[in-house]
Amino acid sequence: MTAKVTNVESFLLHVPFVERVRREMERAGVHTWSELEITRVETDAGIVGWGETIQNYTWGRVQAQERVIGRTPASLMWDDSLGAGLQMALLDATGKLAGVPAYQLLGRKIRDWCAISFWDHDMSPEKYEIEAKTAVGLGYDCIKIKTRPWFDVRETIRRISDVTPDHFRIDADWNAFLNNASNAIPLLRELESTFPKIKIFEDPIPRHDASGNHFMRSQIETAIAHHYGSIGTRQGLELGGVCDGWVLGGGISNIMRQGHTAESLDMPFFLQMVGAAPTTALSLHLSAVLPMAQWPTITCHELYEHSLLKERMPVLGGHARVPEEPGLGIELDDAALSKYRVEKADHSVPKRLIKVCRPGGVNIYFANSGQKWEFYGKGNQPVDEWGCSTEYLDDDGTSDFGELLERAAQSPVITAE
Repeated sequence: MTAKVTNVESFLLHVPFVERVRREMERAGVHTWSELEITRVETDAGIVGWGETIQNYTWGRVQAQERVIGRTPASLMWDDSLGAGLQMALLDATGKLAGVPAYQLLGRKIRDWCAISFWDHDMSPEKYEIEAKTAVGLGYDCIKIKTRPWFDVRETIRRISDVTPDHFRIDADWNAFLNNASNAIPLLRELESTFPKIKIFEDPIPRHDASGNHFMRSQIETAIAHHYGSIGTRQGLELGGVCDGWVLGGGISNIMRQGHTAESLDMPFFLQMVGAAPTTALSLHLSAVLPMAQWPTITCHELYEHSLLKERMPVLGGHARVPEEPGLGIELDDAALSKYRVEKADHSVPKRLIKVCRPGGVNIYFANSGQKWEFYGKGNQPVDEWGCSTEYLDDDGTSDFGELLERAAQSPVITAE
């Protein structure tokens, strides 16, 4: 454990998403999550630690690598300020140096198997049906979905429910698009009474709306999840409760601190740690020692073209086994690291338009996904409609398309057809 860090190397990978979701990730504007930075930490004992950072969706990019040179990995592994991949690599190296799995460095192991959820970004009901079938085939019994006003949420949940076994569960994440409690309560009541597979509503309305969340929670039966810290723990308690559990993320120290708070309040949570298999392995080690990590962990490692491991991390009955080998307990695939390595990731996409089709013939054209978030977040259109759908239109080479794209880039274009 006295071994010191002698070198830190970081390099980029561009690991595409699997073909079946690639276009949807581009439309949602999250295709940039395919850029992964791998961090390799060498020690004077010959032990190497590995970590990863999803460059465009992370709690912290790797920085100040020079700070770790000449220091022991164990003395630094709790430092969240180092960034995701470097902290992960230091934890991996510390475990390998000690000859123990990472969870032994974090606390007392309370479970061998951790609940884990399949996850996708927002997409059409038809696409979600395919994803649900895929999830079941890969051993999952839960899926987290993104419920959006530009798709018909009822049709989405109906299709998922129809193609999954009775024990299958759905976490519906609104990202606050229902805007306020008066919008949310009637819809959530309808959904929970119609679709029993829904087990969690995540952030139906803005997280900072303490009184609205408190009232909404009193009016529905399904568990409500909030991102930890959105409303202060003390304020939430004084109001009598604003949620039933939390979403935790961030660095190792942050997660452990929040996890212990959840334990003291007897409130469940799930970890949201988006990444490939190295990040998923870390989430399992954390879940192994945190008693209230009882909701399924969210990662998106199944969506990548390659997990970066020599063998897929198996999921059985909606649970993954905590690795027992030293460190993170995983073996990276050198061939994959070489195949996907790039100097700079190319995230360019062809010219396209996003067309939201409302019932009644009203259409809204957007130049990018960010416009949709702002437009609907400010209440410019209804937050929920039967029959709403979205198309992703390719450039057909006509002047009409070019002109419409140019107009949409300035401001969303609304037409009646």
